[in-house]
Amino acid sequence: MSDRAPVLDRTPSALAPSHRTSLRAILPTVAAASLGFAIVQLDVTVVNVAIPSLGHSFGSNVHELQWIVDAYTLSFAALLLTSGTLADRFGSRRLFAYGLTLFLLASLGCALAPSLAALIAARVAQGVGAAMIVPTSLALITHACANDATARVRAVAWWSATGGAISAAGPTLGGLLIDSLGWRAIFFINLPICAAGLWLTLRHVRDSAAARTRLFDPAGQIVAVLVLGLLTGGIIRAGAQGPGDPHAAGAVAASVVLGALFVAIERRVAAPMLQLAFFRITRVPGVLAIGAVTNAAFYGLIFSLSLYFQNARGFTATESGLALAPLTIIMLANLASARLAVRHGFRATVIVGLTVSLAGYVWLWQTLGTHTPYALLAPGLAAMAIGGGIAIPALTSTMLGSVEAGRSASASAILNTARQVGAAVGVAALGALVAGQGVAIVAGAARAFAVAAVLVAICIVLAARWPGDAPEPDSRG
Repeated sequence: MSDRAPVLDRTPSALAPSHRTSLRAILPTVAAASLGFAIVQLDVTVVNVAIPSLGHSFGSNVHELQWIVDAYTLSFAALLLTSGTLADRFGSRRLFAYGLTLFLLASLGCALAPSLAALIAARVAQGVGAAMIVPTSLALITHACANDATARVRAVAWWSATGGAISAAGPTLGGLLIDSLGWRAIFFINLPICAAGLWLTLRHVRDSAAARTRLFDPAGQIVAVLVLGLLTGGIIRAGAQGPGDPHAAGAVAASVVLGALFVAIERRVAAPMLQLAFFRITRVPGVLAIGAVTNAAFYGLIFSLSLYFQNARGFTATESGLALAPLTIIMLANLASARLAVRHGFRATVIVGLTVSLAGYVWLWQTLGTHTPYALLAPGLAAMAIGGGIAIPALTSTMLGSVEAGRSASASAILNTARQVGAAVGVAALGALVAGQGVAIVAGAARAFAVAAVLVAICIVLAARWPGDAPEPDSRG
C-alpha cells in the first residue's frame, strides 16, 4: 500500500462484508479494547466528583482544580494524532500495550501525589497514556473484524457501551470510594483494570502487519502537537481567566498560525501524517463537528452538575455520584445504536440520538433550581445519556468506515482529537458559568444547559443535511 493510498468514502451500503466474523474469535480483542477505553473514560468523569474533596485537601480554588481535569484533557488531545500515526506505522497492539502500561504507572503517581502540582503532573502522564490507548483500541477492533462491516458496527457499539457505562458510573463509583476511602482510591482502582487489559492484549490480541509500512513525518508530528497543545491550553486559560486574557488569546492565535504551517507541511511531504483529502470525504467534517460539540456538552455539564449537587445542594460525594446514576443508561443506548444503524443507517441514528439529547438539555435548563425535587431532574439526566449513547457509536462507525483498515488508527485519532478538544472547551466554558457559590452556581448551571441545547440543535440541522444512506448490511443472514 502506498503512502498516498486514497481515502475511501464508504457509505453503509458499500460496506457489505466479504465474510462473517466469529464473535468468539474477536471477543478477546473487543474485551481488551473496551477495558482500555473504559479506563480512559473513567478517569474523565470519576475525578469530577472528587473536585470538592481535592479542593479541601490541597486548599485550592475552582480554577486551580479545573487543571486536574484539563491537564489530562490537554495531553490527551495534543497527542492523539501523533499516536494514531505511530500506531499505523509500528502496529496498534504494541502502542496499545505501551499506553496501558503508562496509564497504570501514572495512576499510581496520581494516587500517591503529595501536592496539587504533583497530581497535575501525573494527570498529564495519564493523558499521554490515554492518547496511546484510544485510537489503537479502535484500530484493533477494525483489524479483528476484517471486512465484516456489521461485526465492526456491533463491536464498536460494545466498545462504546463499556466506556460509556464506566464513564457514567464514574461519579457514583467515585463518590462511594471518596466517602469511604478518600480521594486517592479513585486512582488506585485503575491498577487492576489496566493489568487485566494488558494481560488480554499480550496473550490474545493480534496485530496487523500491513500497518507497519508507513513512512514518518516528523515535522508534521511536532507541529501537530504544538497546534493542539496551544489550542487546548488557550481554551482552558480563557475559561479560567476570561476570553480577554492575553495569554489565552496568544496561545489560540499561535495555534492558528501553526495550523496554517501544518497544512503547508502536509501538502508538501511525501508521507503526510494526516491526509488532507480526508476532510473532503462526505460527512467527515460534520462528524468531527458533532463529535466535538457532543463532548463539549456532555463533559462540561457533568463538571457543572458535580458542583451544582455538592456546592449548591449540599450533597455528599456519594450522594452526588448517585444523583448522576441515570447516566449509566448510556450502555443500553450504545447497544441500541448498533441496531438502529443496521436497520436505518447512520444519519437517522445520529439525528435520533441528538434529538433525545436536546430534549434532556432543554428539560434540565427549565427545571434546574436550588430546591428542585430530584425526581424532576432524573428524566433529563436519563435523556442526556440516552441521546449521547445513541449518537456517538454511529459517528464512530461512520469515521472508521471512511478509510481502509490500515489507517483506522489515524481515523480514530482524528475523531477523538475533535472530541477531546471539545471536552476541553466544554469544561472551560461551561465550568466558568458555575464559578461561585449557592444561587450563582444554580443560575450558571441552568445557563450551561441552555448553551448546550442551542449547540446540539445546530448539530441536528447539520446531520439532517447529510446525504441519505442505506441501512448497514446485516451479515447474520
